Amino acid sequence: MPPVLEVDDIYVSYGRIPAIRGVSLTVDEGEIVSLVGPNGAGKSTTLMTVAGALVPTKGAVRLKGHPITGHAPENIARLGVSFVPEGRHVFTQLTVEENIRLGTDMRRDKDAIEADFERVLSYFPFLRERLSTPGGKLSGGEQQQLVIGRALMTAPKIILVDEPSLGLGPIIVDRVYEIFHRLREAGNTLLVVEQSTHRALQNADRIYVLRSGRIELSGSSRDLTDEQLEFAYFGFDSPVGQGGGPHP
Repeated sequence: MPPVLEVDDIYVSYGRIPAIRGVSLTVDEGEIVSLVGPNGAGKSTTLMTVAGALVPTKGAVRLKGHPITGHAPENIARLGVSFVPEGRHVFTQLTVEENIRLGTDMRRDKDAIEADFERVLSYFPFLRERLSTPGGKLSGGEQQQLVIGRALMTAPKIILVDEPSLGLGPIIVDRVYEIFHRLREAGNTLLVVEQSTHRALQNADRIYVLRSGRIELSGSSRDLTDEQLEFAYFGFDSPVGQGGGPHP
């Protein structure tokens, strides 16, 4: 079986400025894979390229063995790639239920939609009591859970999540990652961008460290250590353990 997602030697530039150079990674079915690195490393660029918002100048992206490079974002979403971007992007004037059901716009399987709706509410039980509440009235942590629920409603083959812990307190971050584990146990596949190497080690099956647009280190979380990850994270020019980076 091919990987659910294969990113093969992609290069992406913003004008003349290279953003990622020769990035390759895979995500197998039922895995949580973390992509970690400092600000400006190219993590979000990688996710946006997979989702079709950016087109690589070189390389390929494949979903279950089928090329999706250069496809329009809406077509990639129909094929099963669900993207949860940084910053949550809740529709503040729509109700919680309307926000969740936006994830079904491209689906026609009504019975399965209702089953998935109930499944989302089982993952996020607080939402059941807030279905008529405007999305903008939720806290930051609640909004993050709402957009993950909306992503699940697309019936995705893989969910791309960009910095789910950004701006959230430790207790809420733990709750979000607890949900990720439940999703994996149910057979879902996730590629998660994270700044904290420590959190990646605790929660991911495999980790890729991205720095200055290149993959510096990759491996199973069972085989990697905090020290190895920090060395790859900071590089030769920065002292290990200093700076604004990997630890929560």
